Amino acid sequence: MTEGADQEEAALVRRIRNGDGRAFSALVEQHMRGAFTVAFRILGNREDAEDVVQEAFVRLAERIDEFHESRAFRPWFYRVVANIALNARRARSVRRTDDIPVTTASSEATPEDEAGRAQIRARVEEALDTLPERQRTIFLLTDVEGMSSTEVGEIVGCAPGTVRWHLHKAREALREVLTPMYGRTE
Repeated sequence: MTEGADQEEAALVRRIRNGDGRAFSALVEQHMRGAFTVAFRILGNREDAEDVVQEAFVRLAERIDEFHESRAFRPWFYRVVANIALNARRARSVRRTDDIPVTTASSEATPEDEAGRAQIRARVEEALDTLPERQRTIFLLTDVEGMSSTEVGEIVGCAPGTVRWHLHKAREALREVLTPMYGRTE
């Protein structure tokens, strides 16, 4: 985000604090997709991610005064989303249910192709599940969503160097788990 965008968001926050509903709608519109992406990457379930995003925006409305305008809004808000999603993930692990199989059948793909893709997806998910929660979150936000180590650090609450260390360890662990299955790639 640019400094101009940060200032624009700070101005929206000031307007929200003064009771401007349109400013809140604008902030929601700007961050709905990104918030959903963060929640979905942590939870892996569309419905749960939608619930998390809704809860995050409700908390934002209730606690807008906790935001300090000296900080960038996006990482602050995405950290709220990530925390709610991580709590939901922990709660979900207590009430474990069977996931509905993901089928993304293409009109061009054969059943064998789909079965192979599903098997690879399952193995990658299994490998991701072996990672500690912080490493999994950092890996997904950095390598899948393309966020910078600074942004991810603000979301998960650690320094960018620590993010890079966790990312390195996550990649190393995934490589160790996945290489025997798929061979070494250089």
